[in-house]
Amino acid sequence: MAKNLVIVESPSKSKTIEKYLGESYKVVSSKGHIRDLATTGKYGLGVDIEDGFAPNYVPIKGKSKIIKELKKDVKDSDIVYLASDPDREGEAIAWHLKDALGIKDDSYRRVLFNEITHDKVVDAINNPTVIDDNLVKSQETRRILDRIIGFRLSKLLQNKIGAKSAGRVQSVALKLIVDREREIEAFCPEEYWTITAKFPEYEALLFKYKDDDIELKCEEDALKVLNNISDTYIVSNIEKKDKNKKGKMPFITSTLQQEASTKLGFPAKKTMSIAQKLYEGIDLGSETVGLITYMRTDSVRLSNDFVGPAMKYIEENYGKKYVGSIKLSKKTENVQDAHEAIRPTSVFRDPLNVKQYLSNDEFKLYSLIYKRTLASLMSDAKVSQTTIIFDNCDYKFKTTGQILIFDGYLKVYRDYESSEDRILPEIGESEKCITTDVSSEQHFTKPPARYSEAKLIKEMEELGIGRPSTYAKTIDTIKERNYVDVIEKKFKPTEIGIETTDKLQEFFNDLINVEYTRDMEEELDDIALGKLVWNEVLAGFYKLFEPRVKNAFDSMEKKEPVETGEACPECGHPLVIRKGRYGEFVACSNYPECKYIKKDEQEVKSIVSCPKCDGNIVEKKTRKGKTFYGCDNYPNCKYALWDLPTGEVCPECGNLLVEKKGVVKCSECDYKK
Repeated sequence: MAKNLVIVESPSKSKTIEKYLGESYKVVSSKGHIRDLATTGKYGLGVDIEDGFAPNYVPIKGKSKIIKELKKDVKDSDIVYLASDPDREGEAIAWHLKDALGIKDDSYRRVLFNEITHDKVVDAINNPTVIDDNLVKSQETRRILDRIIGFRLSKLLQNKIGAKSAGRVQSVALKLIVDREREIEAFCPEEYWTITAKFPEYEALLFKYKDDDIELKCEEDALKVLNNISDTYIVSNIEKKDKNKKGKMPFITSTLQQEASTKLGFPAKKTMSIAQKLYEGIDLGSETVGLITYMRTDSVRLSNDFVGPAMKYIEENYGKKYVGSIKLSKKTENVQDAHEAIRPTSVFRDPLNVKQYLSNDEFKLYSLIYKRTLASLMSDAKVSQTTIIFDNCDYKFKTTGQILIFDGYLKVYRDYESSEDRILPEIGESEKCITTDVSSEQHFTKPPARYSEAKLIKEMEELGIGRPSTYAKTIDTIKERNYVDVIEKKFKPTEIGIETTDKLQEFFNDLINVEYTRDMEEELDDIALGKLVWNEVLAGFYKLFEPRVKNAFDSMEKKEPVETGEACPECGHPLVIRKGRYGEFVACSNYPECKYIKKDEQEVKSIVSCPKCDGNIVEKKTRKGKTFYGCDNYPNCKYALWDLPTGEVCPECGNLLVEKKGVVKCSECDYKK
């Protein structure tokens, strides 16, 4: 019997790790978090505000059985290795496991798997540590902050304007999008003109008059230049310069999301999902192994264990002149440097060698990570740049050319960076060039562009709001809440998105902003370092926040529901459009005196009787078109399911049985047919 128990988060990597460790270890999965804050107590926060913000944790729905099984495994083991993910959230999960499963201090070890490979897993087991209480408190503070802000502001907005939710980082990200839209709306385009002299092999652009920059603000200015210049352009200066083109750093979470968005067209959520699979392990036939290191990191550091073999690999496969040096980056204040950059676990697993074991998208992302890491250790590319200045009656024209003279890191990264040669003819100084092909062109300045997903992530990172591991979820949330429309892969705020931002700024402009959110991130970092006391930070925040919430509940004007133009068939009052959990519905404005609800004409036939009332379960659609099954007595009855009911009831608890992926099971308890 195994006396060593290892608990990981993901079931997909538990079997792989168990193979690495052998028969004396049993590896099981918690399937992520097992507990969360309750929804009881004041405002349903699950936090005792009066008792130092003491949290009340309860098992997450559906996790009671897992906790019961884990307790049995713990009882049968001598040592428990808590191997949740190597980040703050993982540290908090490890603490919850220890606390919920009743594991004693001398019976556990904390291990960090930064990569899922045999040697690194064994090494982590042989070099365990303990749970970092400061990291746990930092993550716990983040969770409590998000719960307080999310619950209080969401309830406020739902009550007053029918918006769905608000959040500490989510609302600031939305504000960035709304502010940008307002910049675009307020933008006044300015006219300007350019003049280009065209020669057989190149073009030259007017940029100066004598020694001063020239601005042509109207057609009259352009015509004046055209009337003053001749057909003869004299070469006044030729400058040739060799420049180094530096490769980029290896990926961190945010830069991976940005590059995958711009180069592969992947949303951040998709990128992180694929990266998780590559980290947890891929079956390569002879072995199952993680192809990349842990993908939630803000460090560009590469371990010596990787760098040495990688440098040798570059020399043997590309030549000594392609071997570069480790690129250093200015460490920003937000960087935790907890572990390495995102890199392949082995430089010898070339993407083409493992392509047959990967899906198309997995191959694309792995190739990007592999080549970016290799490129970061290769020498700079070198270009020869030539600039030629022409003089024509004191008007200065300029043309530039560039030739790649050494490809360096572009040898492997050329697919992701364009580098085109632009060759100029050999021309000597004072040489005369003749052309009559000169054109003027009208332009207008353009407003700032809307945020793409990549640009928004970059902006959030530079402003220090949120954390790279949360960017994908933040963006996903504002899309799901219909706060933005995605037009040509860019975010345009919707009417409700703008209204939500405006109301929050009216009442919470000193709290829902970039500066306060960034400062809060720094305080969370200081808690992680043991410099601040977690509940003192919460007390300081709550003292500012709660009075503003109460004022907003009293002072914010409530938005009246829109009338449909129809009268209620039961009482004659106007029918109005209301918003519910699953979208809009039409009901009587005289609620609660009259509880009439207009049936959705698009609803299909009854599937089965509702187990909670005398209504029927019918197929419905969310506002995004996703199918679910709910009671036709909504909102009086809010019973709903995501999976198709079979028409049968559970013999153990009486709830409906549903079918999911060919398995018939209870919608509530653990019964399976």
